[in-house]
Amino acid sequence: MSTIRAIRRLTFVSSSESTHPNVAKVRAAAEAAGLTIEVRRFPEGTKTAQDAADAIGVTLGQIVKSLVFAVDGEVVLALVSGSNQLDEKKLALAAGGHKCARVDADIVRQATGFAIGGVPPFGHTTQLRVFVDPDLLQYDEVWAAAGTWNDNFGAAPDDIVRVAGGVVTDLKRAV
Repeated sequence: MSTIRAIRRLTFVSSSESTHPNVAKVRAAAEAAGLTIEVRRFPEGTKTAQDAADAIGVTLGQIVKSLVFAVDGEVVLALVSGSNQLDEKKLALAAGGHKCARVDADIVRQATGFAIGGVPPFGHTTQLRVFVDPDLLQYDEVWAAAGTWNDNFGAAPDDIVRVAGGVVTDLKRAV
């Protein structure tokens, strides 16, 4: 771990001091499914996977990217390892569709209740089908957004799959 990562890792603030309503929704969804999470706030921001890995002090692969797409018009969620790029054709196939398209920020917020950069793997305002990159399962702990650009939580990947109701399937774009 680089010195910069070690220093950044120490800059988190306990989010229990002033819990954002989005964080409370994510925590409540986790608890309703029998999962207790500790949410950490990183003032420098964790909007991108690399920002999150640097702030938390973990590898890029341990970051869960929550990517919202439409497959044949149905909004779905792909949970992808931070070190991978999503193959949209594989997502469409996994969802039983043909065409996969990006959705705009308004649709992301409408479907999930969260802004891009803070979309968690569960706790959404609508029930979404969730597809999970199997590369996340190689880690003991992965980190996901907890409803804002600054708040994250760590959990076992199997717990995230379970609580999100996810289907593990190959989503990685070949390089």
